[in-house]
Amino acid sequence: MRAFLSVLAALGVMALAFWAYRENYATQAALDEVQRLERRIAETREALSVLRAEWAYLNRPDRLRDLAELNFDRLGLLPLLPEQFGTVDAVAFPPPPGLLQMSAAPVDVVGPGPQQQEEIPE
Repeated sequence: MRAFLSVLAALGVMALAFWAYRENYATQAALDEVQRLERRIAETREALSVLRAEWAYLNRPDRLRDLAELNFDRLGLLPLLPEQFGTVDAVAFPPPPGLLQMSAAPVDVVGPGPQQQEEIPE
């Protein structure tokens, strides 16, 4: 019986060692994947910053003005003038909160009901 328990314990230790070995390699593979993804994220952020810089460079007002003048025959673009903008009076602002509360009260638009009729002097 003692030999059986010793063999069983040895098999249990070997099974646990095998499990720990597999978990170690799975963990190492996961850490490698995380490092690869972090490198890829850093490269993507760098590329994005380069694209933002290029966009800012290409959208310079003096460059766009020159392009509009060069392509005026095809595009017909004209510079913006202050008269083309609207005034503040033309903007539809939301009503003040006090008006909303007052308008939420029910309003009798039909008139008094049959039990509330009063004689109207002529």
